[in-house]
Amino acid sequence: MPLSENEQRMLEQMERALYAEDPKFATQLRGSDARKFYRKRLLVAATGFALGIVALLGGAVANIPPVAVIGFLLMLGSAWLGISSWRRIPAEGEIGSFPAGGAKPAGGKKTGPGFMNRMEDRWKKRRDEMGR
Repeated sequence: MPLSENEQRMLEQMERALYAEDPKFATQLRGSDARKFYRKRLLVAATGFALGIVALLGGAVANIPPVAVIGFLLMLGSAWLGISSWRRIPAEGEIGSFPAGGAKPAGGKKTGPGFMNRMEDRWKKRRDEMGR
């Protein structure tokens, strides 16, 4: 839910006051951009996927099965990393930043209804439909 105009102005005033009072602390609070973080992870995943293809094909051509298996596993892990990074990139206008202390978001923490809540809702819906 976006902030109202008045709330946005108040927030900007508070940010300016904080920055004027203690610029070093304000810079630390600002943190790093989540979009950059996930884009870097996506680039690493693409590179890993390409190296996995090379290892898979090299192992298959040279008839060295362990190299081919390692290449396949590298491709699989890179694909998982790339897909998870792609899904977590915030939209252009969305707020997405990490604290500057190096803390990154917890792995399974997502906003909105969780997996278990969705499953419970489905179960209740099925039970209600069967009761009719």
